[in-house]
Amino acid sequence: MGSKYTKRYTEEFKRDAIALVDSSGKTVTAIARELGISSQSLRGWYRQAKADRGEGRPGELTTQKREELRRLRRQNAEQAKTIEVLRKAAVFFAKESDR
Repeated sequence: MGSKYTKRYTEEFKRDAIALVDSSGKTVTAIARELGISSQSLRGWYRQAKADRGEGRPGELTTQKREELRRLRRQNAEQAKTIEVLRKAAVFFAKESDR
C-alpha cells in the first residue's frame, strides 16, 4: 500500500534531474533509480518540461497555462457561490416585499 506522505522536491532538484535525462542518454527509469526517486515522478517532470519548451504532445498544457486554468477555475467557483448567495437574497427580498 502507498504511503500517505508525499515527498516534495525542490524546483532545482527537478531541473537537475530533467537535465540529467536530457544529457545522459539513459532511460528515465535508470536515472530515477540512480537518484532514488519514483520513475513516475521523473517521467511526469520530464513530460511537463518538454511541454513548457514547446516539444510536448498537441494539446498538452504548459505549466503557465495549467496555473492560469487553476486560477480561473478557482475564480469561477467563487463567482458561482456569490451568484447563489445573491439568488437566495433576491428570493428572500421578493417574499418580504409581497407581505
